[in-house]
Amino acid sequence: MTLEAITSDALAGTPHGFFTRRGGVSSGLYAGLNCGGGSDDQDEAVAINRSRVAAALEVPPDRLVTIHQTHSADAVTVEGPLGTPRPEADAMVSRTPGVALAILTADCGPVLFADRAAGVIGAAHAGWKGALDGVLEATLEAMEALGARRETTRAVIGPTISQDAYEVGPEFVARFIIDNPDNARFFRPGTGDRALFDLPAFGLSRLRAAGIGAAEWTGDCTYSDAARFYSYRRSVHRKEPDYGRLISAIRL
Repeated sequence: MTLEAITSDALAGTPHGFFTRRGGVSSGLYAGLNCGGGSDDQDEAVAINRSRVAAALEVPPDRLVTIHQTHSADAVTVEGPLGTPRPEADAMVSRTPGVALAILTADCGPVLFADRAAGVIGAAHAGWKGALDGVLEATLEAMEALGARRETTRAVIGPTISQDAYEVGPEFVARFIIDNPDNARFFRPGTGDRALFDLPAFGLSRLRAAGIGAAEWTGDCTYSDAARFYSYRRSVHRKEPDYGRLISAIRL
């Protein structure tokens, strides 16, 4: 099966893709394009899946670069293959042609950045914690250090969990309100004392407040479309023992 990659006109001219689970060799719970080495999937299957993504982006497998994601606000600059151990961070930036920056997700927001005029790209893993702590702003700052300008940078949030599926407790809401009372607009009432959180809207608001030239969400919900996307929260609700990881990547 051919790989399926969601692309955005906002990043036109910069090779990129938010890859769905279609087109991979993994089976069972991981059926499809599971690119998560942290899953319990077979290592060989994950390696084949990643090599297919690298081929789709026209880079060698070792130049499809991933990091050890920890839900932080840390960004690193990438000039080539990172080797092992991979740095702990949740964002990468680069101005090196032929290097693909790749983020793994399963409900969190994969965010791809590009300033075509400056020849600088970025990729961030933006779950609620990373977004609240500033990973998107850190990505922009790291891109600026390489010569990018915020007003000419564009960012796209890929498939992520939507508000309808993201129910949270009052302590979660309180954390956001304490940080900024205006964050109340990203919640609407759920069942009982629960609330529904709009992660993509929160990410977009942070990007726009940081002065980015343009930002958008692809509109795809990981939780609601099991045929195309892996979802951590869906796996928990189904009482499944593990889950696959989606990959999103961009290169110069």
